[in-house]
Amino acid sequence: MEDRNQHEFALEVEDYSFTYASSDVKALDSITFRLRKGSFAALCGVSGSGKSTLLRAFKPEIAVAGKPSGKIRVLGDDPYELSPVESATRIGFVMQDPENQIVTDTVWHELAFGLENIGMDVDTMHRRVAETAHFFGIGGWFDRRTTDLSGGQKQLLNLAAIVVMQPAVLVLDEPTSQLDPIAAKDFFDVLERVNSELGITIIIIEHRLEDVLPAADRVLFLGKGGRLLYDGDRDGFVRMLVEDKSGFDVALPAATRIAVCFNRSGKSLDAGGAYPVTVREGREFLDQKARQEDGSLMEPRPLGREVPPENVALSAKDLWFRYTKEMPFVLRGVDFDVHAGRIAALVGGNGSGKSTLLSALSGVRKPERGRIANPRKLHVALMAQNPKMLFVHDRLLDDLMEWSSVGSYSEGDAIDMLERFGLEDKRNRHPYDLSGGEMQKAALAKILLLDPDVLLLDEPVKGIDALAKAQIGEILTELALKEGKAILFTAHDLEFVSEIAHTCSMMFGCEVTCTQDAHGFFVDNLFYSTPTARIARGILDGCVMTADIAASINAEGTA
Repeated sequence: MEDRNQHEFALEVEDYSFTYASSDVKALDSITFRLRKGSFAALCGVSGSGKSTLLRAFKPEIAVAGKPSGKIRVLGDDPYELSPVESATRIGFVMQDPENQIVTDTVWHELAFGLENIGMDVDTMHRRVAETAHFFGIGGWFDRRTTDLSGGQKQLLNLAAIVVMQPAVLVLDEPTSQLDPIAAKDFFDVLERVNSELGITIIIIEHRLEDVLPAADRVLFLGKGGRLLYDGDRDGFVRMLVEDKSGFDVALPAATRIAVCFNRSGKSLDAGGAYPVTVREGREFLDQKARQEDGSLMEPRPLGREVPPENVALSAKDLWFRYTKEMPFVLRGVDFDVHAGRIAALVGGNGSGKSTLLSALSGVRKPERGRIANPRKLHVALMAQNPKMLFVHDRLLDDLMEWSSVGSYSEGDAIDMLERFGLEDKRNRHPYDLSGGEMQKAALAKILLLDPDVLLLDEPVKGIDALAKAQIGEILTELALKEGKAILFTAHDLEFVSEIAHTCSMMFGCEVTCTQDAHGFFVDNLFYSTPTARIARGILDGCVMTADIAASINAEGTA
């Protein structure tokens, strides 16, 4: 094997294509790129474009079954010819779900587990574990059980357990999709340090471009059909999305989208200037462009959203719940109403009780104290965080037909639902062969075929690209406003919440600490707020969505 320190490129992909075992259509089509050592590369693209399939190809132990062609090299060598020890110490992989990667019962043992498996001597192993724990700031919970950690702590531990192996390359597949906004930001801060201070090459799939683009020096963009549509620097990627009008520019950071709003109004960027990406750059841009000739700021004209009248569909009073008598309460005296014709969002940190509240409202879990009222005997449906729980057949269409006798719907109805979610060409695919985003959409499609009156959705846009999120937002809005459905969902994507929710509630300490209209919620918050609100604060106060900025610009132009 070639000395990895002598090789210029960390990853090389040459004319690589891949076809799933159950398909004749290429999931990846003639991918070619080279990534220099020390790079921080963001791999972006629409759901189902093959991003996860591509990254897993670098790690034979978790590669997808199918028919590959072309060449892949890790530090000059074929990863499929590496020994298990060489593979573990060359390239590390962090998965989407923190629960799926932790294998031991304590933090310290999780850090030591990989080193034990490669036969490292005890003294070296202790030193590696100690310095890694210090670097990641996890010394304070070094002796804790892994089951007691929050989602953010578990994912940080997963990262530390990989970095302790001292890999040259780190591959991450949507590592923050299940983390709350603050935990996700903390994770990205550490990841930047891993790259800049340790020199480890990083390639990451991430739909939160708000967080990943500021750190990236390289962007790879996959389109439908698994074709590589862009390979270059961040500024070129941003400009391409803005100018090609493909619609994917909705995924760009709020600062960039604000600049685009001004471009369309005639207050454009300076010639040759780069689009702002960070909140700080966005504030500098907005402060300059929002000023009128006399130096005063234009008047903010936030759109807001009218909250439909109260029409209680489901009501919880004084709910207390714990999983066993020995464990602490997960819900503590919770009062909560779900209203027909409204979209309500539930936000809060990992472990704050959001998922437990949804499962209690649905009847899946029985509270220890308190009661849940459903006076009109409405049909309540729950979509859990893990969409795989809903799939039991080998073909997606068969899965959607599973409840047809109960829901009184036909195969034609199921096909129409697949078309509604843009999954009509996946009807014969095994559900587990769908991308994470496609699986989320398929799970929601299966639930909607039952035509429930009350929809309880746990992270329905987790792992979904911006275009698919917008599509789901439109469907949920139509269900609430046109069909009168009661919708309650949890989400870590606060921009999505601001765009579709009528009300927003925060959970903290196993209680619902507040409920208010979504616009007021985001205006008042500093941390649980949108990037647009942070950019606009003190400049165009009251604006929480990019659409609010656009409305303010348009109002200024017609004043």
